[in-house]
Amino acid sequence: MASVAAITRALLTKNIINTGRMAVSSNTSFIKFCSTAPEYENIKIDVVGAKKNVGLIELNRPEALNALCNALLKELRKAVIEFDADDKIATIIITGNEKAFAAGGDIKEMQNYTYSSTTKAGFLKEWEDISNCGKPIIAAVNGFALGGGCELAMLCDIIYAGEKAKFGQPEINIGTIPGAGGTQRLPRYVGKSKAMEIVLTGNFIDAHEAEKMGLVSQVFPVEKLLEETIKLAERIGTHSPLIVKMAKQSVNQAYETTLKSGLQYEKSIFYGTFATSLVCASGCGLIPKQIFQNLSSHSYLLSRCFHKVRLQGNGLCSVHVEIQIAAGYDFYLLK
Repeated sequence: MASVAAITRALLTKNIINTGRMAVSSNTSFIKFCSTAPEYENIKIDVVGAKKNVGLIELNRPEALNALCNALLKELRKAVIEFDADDKIATIIITGNEKAFAAGGDIKEMQNYTYSSTTKAGFLKEWEDISNCGKPIIAAVNGFALGGGCELAMLCDIIYAGEKAKFGQPEINIGTIPGAGGTQRLPRYVGKSKAMEIVLTGNFIDAHEAEKMGLVSQVFPVEKLLEETIKLAERIGTHSPLIVKMAKQSVNQAYETTLKSGLQYEKSIFYGTFATSLVCASGCGLIPKQIFQNLSSHSYLLSRCFHKVRLQGNGLCSVHVEIQIAAGYDFYLLK
């Protein structure tokens, strides 16, 4: 049986990357991608979902197992930024094909890099812009997610995987280390011991093992992966975009600070939600009676509270609450 190092070299070296001999069948066969714009040569984009509120990005270098070349990363960054700025888009999905989500960085492109050139050029700066996206990003991973591909998946907020997916950080097999989050995000997701094992051996882990250790949220049959990922994206899209963004920021803060500071940050964000217009996702303006009662009970936050309640037979109430905080600012909490 071939060693992991041998498999890694076969996947990552320019011989395979240049031949394009592998036949790749797309995991997005039921999605009709729009024609790629002239500026997008390495990705495909589309807007999907029943409400057309899910931005879909497919990495599209099948001949190179979606190796993350600079041109692809620049296009990916641009697409994410554009979807993030589009008010019609609630959630973003990044996917590849059945053979590979992304098999790593483009080794051919990187072979002549030097410390000086990478430092001056700010190599990998696109990753930070992608990670700063305010909207949830879901990775739909089929096939290989190795090196930079695994790091790209971890950069996303949620990972769904096909049952044949393989994850790994095999950089050690070619004399380097992960450089786009592999040594930082991985320990936070799977713990120090498991992360050390993955990084120091270069071993691959399958989808079910990745799910067991907390790297992956759910595993699906290959042909169902994208469909299920779109369902998740649509479900997230039923909620207030502002509240979703605030929730994402709060969860991410847990990885950036101490528990005490994180709890204080969460509390400040939670208080901030009381200064927003909370509307039922369907737009009907109905909320459970318990929520209204709970809000009314927190009168210590308010200097005065006027409300009109119309009880419904289905246990919901239509609520219009006008609140004036002690500082003297008026706003509508529920409409």
